[in-house]
Amino acid sequence: MLTNLYIENIAVIEKSNIDFTAGLNVLTGETGAGKSIVIDSINAVLGKRSSHGIIRSGAEAAFVSATFEDVSDLVQKKLGTMGFSAEDGTLILSRELSASGKNTCRINSRPATVAALKELGEYLINIHGQNDNLELMNPALHIVYIDALADIGEKLAAYRKLYRELKAVDEELSSADTDEADRLHRIDLLTFQITELEDAAITVGEYDALSAERDALQNREKIAKELMRARIALDGDDEVDGVLRMTDDASTSVMTASRWMNSLEAVADRLSSALYELQEISRELENAMDDIDADPSRLEEIEERLDILYRLRHKYGDSEEEMLAYLDNAKKELKSLTDYAFNREQLEKRREQLYHEAYISAKEISDIRIKVSEDFRTAVEREMAFLLMPNVRLQIAREEIEMNSRGIDKLEFLISTNPGEDPKPVSKIASGGELSRMMLAIKTVLSRADFVETLIFDEIDTGISGSAADRVGRKLSQLSKDAQILCVTHQAQIAAFADNHLFISKSVHDDRTFTHVASLDEDGRVRELARIVGGEAITDSALNHAKQLLNSAKEI
Repeated sequence: MLTNLYIENIAVIEKSNIDFTAGLNVLTGETGAGKSIVIDSINAVLGKRSSHGIIRSGAEAAFVSATFEDVSDLVQKKLGTMGFSAEDGTLILSRELSASGKNTCRINSRPATVAALKELGEYLINIHGQNDNLELMNPALHIVYIDALADIGEKLAAYRKLYRELKAVDEELSSADTDEADRLHRIDLLTFQITELEDAAITVGEYDALSAERDALQNREKIAKELMRARIALDGDDEVDGVLRMTDDASTSVMTASRWMNSLEAVADRLSSALYELQEISRELENAMDDIDADPSRLEEIEERLDILYRLRHKYGDSEEEMLAYLDNAKKELKSLTDYAFNREQLEKRREQLYHEAYISAKEISDIRIKVSEDFRTAVEREMAFLLMPNVRLQIAREEIEMNSRGIDKLEFLISTNPGEDPKPVSKIASGGELSRMMLAIKTVLSRADFVETLIFDEIDTGISGSAADRVGRKLSQLSKDAQILCVTHQAQIAAFADNHLFISKSVHDDRTFTHVASLDEDGRVRELARIVGGEAITDSALNHAKQLLNSAKEI
């Protein structure tokens, strides 16, 4: 349940701290006072797309936080899968929007993404805006309502997996149906490329190793000179003793001394080891000198090999790994093209199998929809009768269509608003007020299967008044017994049913507009309902009417 909404620097709201309660929370106020901004703020903190134009003029950033308490086990489980938790059932979402375009989001004080807020928000609040009534005008969306009541999420997910595999095979078959000349041309090209790469016998690291060897050969005179100096230093010459001779003498002397001084044995061993290491180094330097002088034609061979690798790099990849990967992929593609007939036969068999499995799955879903559609129709008609549309008859027309991501069903709501009239598409029959009440009836039916604990109705009263508005208020009050309801309304008949009545007002100071949100007490509610009924000039008659509305609502 949403218990608190804090808003800072969004449009005309500088700062506002709004507390919500269980039951029916109603928001009223003058046109332009900022009722829609409260809903926009909730949308923002739920990760919905928000324009940076909503940041209050002159402010560098806007901030919204929403506190939820006693979150459901389903929300707790969802938080766990996302790597978050809600201690003591409390959840706080926040989002800061900066003028530079940066978003800073948090879930219980831990950094999060806008996508994470949106994913979690679907488990917390269901918002029905005025424009959502237009969904009823779009037959393509009618199936969504039936599926929501049918609880076929797992079956639909299993079907869609099969359907995606089927479409992937269709794409492979379509790709295989290329022009035969193109296929043969591609085979020739791949054959040439594979031969060229295989003949090159590329090994990983070869280019770098050859480059290093080439550098050595190109500088062999300098290297030989330095190696000769190193060997003279180690082995000595006709004029001086080298390090090896002097180390050998030192080792012999210390070893002799250790006969009379045991503590020198370790030093003697170290000198002996050093002598062996220096002798090994001398041999390696000798081998290195032999390698440099071993083959005068080696440099030419290296240059030719590097030239080959350089040309292949430009054609097949910037490294040996990339060239070998290209070779592997080329072999696979060549095999696929040369095995064209066999592959196509296998693909066609696979497609036939997938189509059969997907159709059986879609038919099972369709059967469930047909049964649920009847339950849905009956329940919606009953709710619409309560909302003073007793003569409405709802029919759910079904047509089997080509398989798509939702199955094989096309569903459309047809209604008849008067006895004796044939049902027709909603878009051709319903008025604005009828659409509002029909959507409320549908939301009422779906709420019994909905896992979301908070429902928001933004101006559900479009096109209705009088007794119809009273029935809408009653229905919202009934809904609020099972779920928290937030409702933005212009109708006193609806506002009278509020468990928590929030009044949104605006004022102007120093040429700046400020919006305020306050929870009304009993007297405040009477005056606000009187304002809605009679306008700014509140009369005794309007006050009496407001009191009657409140008393009538309490008796329900």
